[in-house]
Amino acid sequence: MTAPPTTMETARRGATTASPPAADRAQRQDAAHEAPATARPTRQDSAHEASAAARPTPQGTAHEAPRTARPGEPRALAAGVDDVPQVLERCRALVRPALVEAVGRLHPWVGEMAAYSFGWCEVGGAPAVASGGKGVRQALAVLGAEAAGAPERAGVAAAVAVELVHTFSLLHDDIMDGDGDRRGRPTVWKAYGTGPAVLAGDALFALAVETLAAQPGGAGAVRTLSVALGDLVRGQADDLLFADRPWTGPERVRPDEYRAMAEHKTGALLGCAAALGAVLGGAGPETVAALDRAGRHLGVAFQIVDDVLGIWGDPRVTGKPVHGDLREGKKTFPVLVALGSPMGGRIARLLESGDAPETAATLIEEAGGRSAALAEARRHITAVETALADVPSTARAAGELRSLLGYLVRRDV
Repeated sequence: MTAPPTTMETARRGATTASPPAADRAQRQDAAHEAPATARPTRQDSAHEASAAARPTPQGTAHEAPRTARPGEPRALAAGVDDVPQVLERCRALVRPALVEAVGRLHPWVGEMAAYSFGWCEVGGAPAVASGGKGVRQALAVLGAEAAGAPERAGVAAAVAVELVHTFSLLHDDIMDGDGDRRGRPTVWKAYGTGPAVLAGDALFALAVETLAAQPGGAGAVRTLSVALGDLVRGQADDLLFADRPWTGPERVRPDEYRAMAEHKTGALLGCAAALGAVLGGAGPETVAALDRAGRHLGVAFQIVDDVLGIWGDPRVTGKPVHGDLREGKKTFPVLVALGSPMGGRIARLLESGDAPETAATLIEEAGGRSAALAEARRHITAVETALADVPSTARAAGELRSLLGYLVRRDV
């Protein structure tokens, strides 16, 4: 996950001020794909440079028809969730030109790999129309700045930095996990090779630091990012070590260890995104800390909901095979809770053998693993709401931020 200093220095020395062809094509694609005011947003990043008419309506009106809160879900997080695609669209359209410009400063070959990872091009640089994700973290950065009372543009550099770091972490995660596909395409290490993928990840990390350092107040932003990256590495290390620990006995993984891992691996960067926007927006330390705390609790809830979906989710919705996490032997929160029950021995034997994942799923649910996981997710969602109560902000900024956080745990991200 971390980038070796010597490699990062090499990436900096190899950088060029000329935009690589892939970045130039991405900019041309932006213009070609601008949607008319009546167009519906699509899932593809290349179509997300919509006109100003696609932005959310003025204060309050975007949230006049809140959906009903789910059982155990705070009403404030439920409100306005259905309007979140508009919020994501607005933030992507704001951030995308700066992100393309930043990638354009990389070495052309490294820039091509970065553009490929964002879904802007194919191997070799040919233009692509591929989903690069919803841009959740960059939206958190923009909304964090707005929640601090700053204009939306104050969060752009934070959004670019977080998006670069997130992509850097995905490039290295895919190598460590041996994943060959991401969003329906070969991962960067599969498409370009392991060494080039590591180099591209290192370059993105260096570019993120450079982007923040160049901003007014950049020193504080870099410190915030550094803390998050340290936690991210810690969480990834724990996650890798969990795979080699036994299912039972004194060395087994405990639920509290899992919570810490999820906060570090998933929550640290979500908290950092919102906090960085606030830092560059001139917020005080209490506001920055509250946004970081909200993101970290969100990360735990997000990860636990993902665990539930990984065992019991509908494959038509999740895109994952039924009982996929059990077949892969993942130590997820519902499983860890169930292993501590009187049925734990039988469940452990099934997991060790890899046989009958359907039976294992049934036993885990009967042992209380599913209900305990959902209760734990609700507890962290409540903690998110508590943290946000400490953030002074306009009604619109607060509403959009709460809507986005509720959307993440609703969820199909």
